[in-house]
Amino acid sequence: MPRMSNCLPKRTTVLLNCRLGALFILTISFVFFAFVMFYWRAGEDAEGQFYSLPTQNRCEQFLPCLPHPTADGPAPSPGDVFFVETSERISPSYLFTCSVESAARAHPGTRVVVLMKGLANGDVSLPNHWGFSLLSFFPNVEIRPLDLSELFSGTPLANWYLQAQQRWEPYFLPVLSDACRIVIMWKFGGIYLDTDFIVLKNLKNLTNALGIQSHDMLNGAFLSFKPKHEFMELCMKDFVENYNSWTWGHQGPLLLTRVFKKWCSITNIQNAMSCKGVSALSSEAFYPIHWGEWQKLFEAISSLDLQKLLKNTYAVHVWNKLSHGTRLQVTSQALLAQLHSQFCPATYVKMKRDSEEESRPAT
Repeated sequence: MPRMSNCLPKRTTVLLNCRLGALFILTISFVFFAFVMFYWRAGEDAEGQFYSLPTQNRCEQFLPCLPHPTADGPAPSPGDVFFVETSERISPSYLFTCSVESAARAHPGTRVVVLMKGLANGDVSLPNHWGFSLLSFFPNVEIRPLDLSELFSGTPLANWYLQAQQRWEPYFLPVLSDACRIVIMWKFGGIYLDTDFIVLKNLKNLTNALGIQSHDMLNGAFLSFKPKHEFMELCMKDFVENYNSWTWGHQGPLLLTRVFKKWCSITNIQNAMSCKGVSALSSEAFYPIHWGEWQKLFEAISSLDLQKLLKNTYAVHVWNKLSHGTRLQVTSQALLAQLHSQFCPATYVKMKRDSEEESRPAT
């Protein structure tokens, strides 16, 4: 009997050790499983294929870069910033890159999504281009392929897109861009910007808003709406019901102007007006340079005059359709050069280096 009692502590110790060992193994297994699941989920994208941006060893190549947002800052309002490239182009220009960079800098806590039709679905690597390398240093920028059939599905524009592919239209690319922006705003909400904007300020305080281009004319180069907003729904319906691909702007500025006038029951759009929760911001908010005076973008201006001009401006539309063939003197006091230097400095550094290399005599 005494011998039996002496064995009990040993058996209890062995049993306890076995239980502790089993618990340790279960804990390690759970942690490992959680670790694998976390990184597996992190690689997924619920809205579409996410392209991994190319990385480089030294960020100094395109300094200054955007610092990672800190957890101490205020929580950003919901909604992404969207850019759309409806052509097959996959080589970002200086202005394209500047637009995305300036938006990323102005919205460090907001996702900036660039949708490009030329990127193939299923591939997770981007083309080898300096623009993508530069944008890789901005943690809030995402590059995705633009799946037009998927985008238009479930909207009044689904049938239009299927039919439009079967016929020739003179302004199909800009019309396609007009279609994408109103569908994106209706489906997802957030902010839409053309790729020829330079963003000066954070835009997240602007909701259900668009800009006045000029007298009695709106423009959709900037849009900011909550998802499923009735105004955007009316825009989609008007797009289909009053479709005219042979008149420039009929599906874009003219469409938005038509719908806004019906929305407000007015015949003329006044400067900076709002009705039924939708705001038409004054031209100085996004179009301080009139499209007919686009040459001013390339003219020298003092820093003080520039500050006065852009006092009430959120972002500057560069009118790339008109200005794209004009050479910019990068180191000059031209209005556009100063905007690049201040609001997309990484792109500016690249432009300056390329300009210096071009002017360097051949050896």
